Amino acid sequence: MNGDEQLLRGRVYGRAYEDQDPGPLAHRTYAVLTGGPLDGLLLDITDWRPDEVDDGAALPTELGQFPGGRSLYDPRPGEPRTPGPGVACRLYYGGDTP
Repeated sequence: MNGDEQLLRGRVYGRAYEDQDPGPLAHRTYAVLTGGPLDGLLLDITDWRPDEVDDGAALPTELGQFPGGRSLYDPRPGEPRTPGPGVACRLYYGGDTP
């Protein structure tokens, strides 16, 4: 794991490095990003509908195969989700796109 990846672990995707507390908030719902360049980050899915979570996410990142491109994360079919605040599910790395 390189220094950039280690710095990101335990943080919420999209929150600034400079944030005093870049970690999760108790009243929000998150998906854990598993594998790939964003491994270990939490993605805030509080306002997502279930079908939006099913569609996965293409997340902009400078850490992927294509700097300035997107890393693709999807749920696994049939994997359970926990409703309410906290960690609801996992999204798994599927590759990068420019």
